[in-house]
Amino acid sequence: MSVKPNMAVEDIVDALRSRIAKHELPPGSKLREIALAEEFDISRPRLREAFGVLEERGLIERIPNRGAVVSRLSVAEVEALFDVREVLEALSVRLATENAPAARWRPLLDRFGAPTQAALENNDLDFYIEGISLFRQVCIQEAGNALLSHSLDRLYDRTYILFRRLVLMPGRAVEGMLDHREILKAMIAGDSTEAEALKRQTIRNARRWFSNYHHLLL
Repeated sequence: MSVKPNMAVEDIVDALRSRIAKHELPPGSKLREIALAEEFDISRPRLREAFGVLEERGLIERIPNRGAVVSRLSVAEVEALFDVREVLEALSVRLATENAPAARWRPLLDRFGAPTQAALENNDLDFYIEGISLFRQVCIQEAGNALLSHSLDRLYDRTYILFRRLVLMPGRAVEGMLDHREILKAMIAGDSTEAEALKRQTIRNARRWFSNYHHLLL
């Protein structure tokens, strides 16, 4: 993300969130206050305001005598996040299915068909990741619940890096593609109960992969 003079606090937060998500700022790395204030052309108190937002979202922690560092997730914290994700993401799918017409989901089902399969055969994981992000965004939008949207936004902040790393595990992306095809078929059929159950199972599948490979992922 390019840096503009006199950036708003929200823009600084977005810039740092992006660097953390892309692993440009990996877990445990120190956020150098003076350098960042100069880069963003802002005062250090204003930068600390952005740090406060990032800390509230669980992306960084401020340690006495050390300053701000990018947070590390423990296995227990990831397991707790899976617990909450299973409930909230499945809820977003159910509400979205109830609120939106079948036509809203057909383009997504098409995307998770031949285009995603071809992308994965060519090792284009970004296409798959973008498809998952688009699915989540549309579900949140159609769910029409601001509190749910706010809660999921914070969850995604904390799990995005883990999600990208999990997708690198051989076979995980293909399983996720097939899972989302079934979810979308249920959504097109208007079966919100089935769609919710399938989404819960998809999160459980991801959790199983994490349990098997957490020593490589954290």
